[in-house]
Amino acid sequence: MAQVRDMLIRKGLECLTEKGFVATGLDGLLKSAGVPKGSFYYYFDSKDDFGLNVIGAYARYFNAKLDRCLNDRALSARERVRRFMDDARSGMVRHDFRRGCLIGNLGQELNVLPEQFRHTLNDVMHQWEARMQSCLSDDYPPDTARTLAVFFWIGWEGAVLRARLEKSTRPLDVFGDGFLDLLDRL
Repeated sequence: MAQVRDMLIRKGLECLTEKGFVATGLDGLLKSAGVPKGSFYYYFDSKDDFGLNVIGAYARYFNAKLDRCLNDRALSARERVRRFMDDARSGMVRHDFRRGCLIGNLGQELNVLPEQFRHTLNDVMHQWEARMQSCLSDDYPPDTARTLAVFFWIGWEGAVLRARLEKSTRPLDVFGDGFLDLLDRL
């Protein structure tokens, strides 16, 4: 039973990172998963509940990725940030720019999503900022690291959106190189 729930969440991750929440219909999702519609409501109370569970799964996955990339203290903070950006860049190329960041995608749909989504998405962004701040605080003063972490995520999410629009890594490279140049100047 947990396998079906996990499979639905995995399919949801695929659909929501490509299409967003509103454009993802349950019928298509369930058909691609091979799960009858009635079974969906055994695992989730509603599509909103499902969406919040998908966000939770994505946050766990992405936090683990950030931890792998940003916590290797044998590298400088700059090198760890570069490692993350290279990894994320590779993922976008691997998926031919069809998939973006789930958190960024859903953030663009906030006007049609329940208020709980806003709080959940904000919490995830704060988790990412804290991880980036922790990495940067190894090489920069705490206030500077905090400001840089917020700046990074604001810019990176914009670069991911633009990379999807252009179907190109250029926006990621422009922002990434600019951010690393900023680190070098501090």
